[in-house]
Amino acid sequence: MKSLWLSPAKLNLFLHITGQREDGYHLLQTVFQFLDYSDQLLFETRNDDVIALENSLPGVADEDNLIIRAARKLQAYSTSKKGKRGANIQLLKKLPMGGGLGGGSSNAATTLLALNHLWQLDLTTDELKSIGLELGADVPIFIHGEACVAEGIGEQFTNIELEPCWYLVLVPNCQVNTGEIFSDPTLTRNSKTIRIRTSLNWAFLGTLRNDCEAVVKKRYPEVNQALEWLSQYGIARMTGTGCCVFTSFPSEQEARKIATLLPKSMQAFVARGVNKSPAQSTLLSTDYIG
Repeated sequence: MKSLWLSPAKLNLFLHITGQREDGYHLLQTVFQFLDYSDQLLFETRNDDVIALENSLPGVADEDNLIIRAARKLQAYSTSKKGKRGANIQLLKKLPMGGGLGGGSSNAATTLLALNHLWQLDLTTDELKSIGLELGADVPIFIHGEACVAEGIGEQFTNIELEPCWYLVLVPNCQVNTGEIFSDPTLTRNSKTIRIRTSLNWAFLGTLRNDCEAVVKKRYPEVNQALEWLSQYGIARMTGTGCCVFTSFPSEQEARKIATLLPKSMQAFVARGVNKSPAQSTLLSTDYIG
């Protein structure tokens, strides 16, 4: 039997870089919100210790894939608690790579959540977050599973409530290199930490910014073009350090109306912003496929 798990996208509604640690990690302040727009992962447990990814990502070796790395980190716990555990995993990819939507981190987090459940390891959410942080700074937020303010290197969370809305997300034809952006000498690294209410609306968030945006616009003209086009219809912002840009609408109808005006050279999708991760919904009601 295979079980189906969602691996959702996220948006950084703003992103301030407030400093840099001696080990090179940047200190951040951001707001995460999830989208009802997801990759899908199919898991089938096995009685040996083989982790098999049935469909590899182009240009990504299986050993470097965060799905495989997450599964193997959990195996250390499965061996001590339940004996040998393995899995066949199939990824149905929908989220663009390098888009700033957290696709790889979300895949890793969903793998940790799913295999913890399927292997009956009973690790706590905090234990899974700790494992996830070893894989990447964005992995813990997908395990946390609630819209929040994130600080530190992205692992300190304060839950918030965001007003319901719909997003139009543009996907420029490029992949932004995160390491390249964070190593740019012109990147702002001294933004002040701001006080944020636990209930937020887009009117307030729209007054903030993404500190990475100026560097990405300079290096990737496709992103600059997308931001310029989308800003005709609202406050346009880049998410994370990826290429995708977005703006908010109060209804799906309004978002889809603007999407019809998109030039043929651009790609986009419309998605609802949600305060709880669809992956957490999967955990509560796992779908099984024969």
